[in-house]
Amino acid sequence: MPSNDVTSGRAPAPRPAAAAVAAAVAEPSGRAEEQPGPGPGPGGTAVASGGPAGSAAPGGSAVSGAPGTASAAPAAAASPAAREHRYDIDLIRLLCSCGVILGHVGSAFIAAVGRQEAGGPAAYWAGMSADAVSRFAVPMYFAIAGWAVLVGAPPRDGRRVRQRIVKIGVPLAVWTAVYLAWGRWRGTNEDPIGELALESVFASVRPAYHLWYLYTYLPVITLLACAALVRSGRRPWGLGAGLLVLAAAPQLMADIGEFTGWEMPRFGWGFVVYQLVYAVLGALLFALPAGALGRRRAPWVVLAVLALSGILWYQHAVHYVIPNAHLLVALFMGGVLLSLHRVRVPERLRPALGKLAAAAYGAYLVHVLVIDVLAHPFVTAGPGPLRAGALTVVLTAATIVLSFGASLLWGRLRLRRWLG
Repeated sequence: MPSNDVTSGRAPAPRPAAAAVAAAVAEPSGRAEEQPGPGPGPGGTAVASGGPAGSAAPGGSAVSGAPGTASAAPAAAASPAAREHRYDIDLIRLLCSCGVILGHVGSAFIAAVGRQEAGGPAAYWAGMSADAVSRFAVPMYFAIAGWAVLVGAPPRDGRRVRQRIVKIGVPLAVWTAVYLAWGRWRGTNEDPIGELALESVFASVRPAYHLWYLYTYLPVITLLACAALVRSGRRPWGLGAGLLVLAAAPQLMADIGEFTGWEMPRFGWGFVVYQLVYAVLGALLFALPAGALGRRRAPWVVLAVLALSGILWYQHAVHYVIPNAHLLVALFMGGVLLSLHRVRVPERLRPALGKLAAAAYGAYLVHVLVIDVLAHPFVTAGPGPLRAGALTVVLTAATIVLSFGASLLWGRLRLRRWLG
């Protein structure tokens, strides 16, 4: 089974995904289907559907229109809904971040017992339960990304999309270097660090297992943003050329290897169908007006609980890890989304929610390192049921506090551009 150590070994290239960057962003916190832990994590705040295109860096906030411009005020006055801030989406994104961390803590327990219940029943079920609870997070991140790009804050031009890609890509590059150095220091790298660094450029290896999500998220948002710009009458030639490179690169590199005899790295940047589907369906569901599917939330809560139970059974009896494209995962994500759709966040909590949302991307990037440090001395196959359950809760809470605390700190130090 894949190890939860922050290794830089050669992992299979992550499955392609689609990612789009618009003014609002649903950040990383991802998990590969082949890996035991959940993925996407960070994000910022987003604007209401129908509003003018805004801009939000990862972990930042998006606003409709351009504040401070002469034209923005009349537009806002004419359409108050254009300035609506979707705090429910901020809340869901934050829950996704915590879910990703919970899932990765759970996967540490599953690794400790070798994925076998006989290896330690209490640790096994603590890990399986934590992992199952987290399974809504990755699809939800794609859903939020789709809503942000297609509805909430459609991009105004290709330049802004490229800026968002850079704001995600620069911290990704920095943390790739950090995890490679961490793996070298701990002796977990399977190859020389220079070779691993080169292959990381092509997403051929994962310096840390949670980075797969970003290798898929960026292509997804690029595709969706390009489509949105074409629909609005723009001609995003640069984005189109970038997408063509993504589409042609895997076969091109294989052909180069075939003709030259060179050992070419696999090209892991890309996306698969389910990620686009979650993004488009997310745009559809998040854009629904309040009460469009009924005023009662209880049926959606029941749906989420039933789907969660099905996921737990499936991962135990059929296959671990359940694919993100599985129907049970889709139903779980849909149940959570509709349970919280347009829920009212009390005004006194909104400032804190905004700060945490701004720190989510950085927390996502660092949390695997935190888990690696905290879990190693404590997670074993031997604890009893009460200790295993309590340890799962304590490790998850500690990782959330340390990861978000670190991200908030470097935000105050104006390092978010580099560290996320």
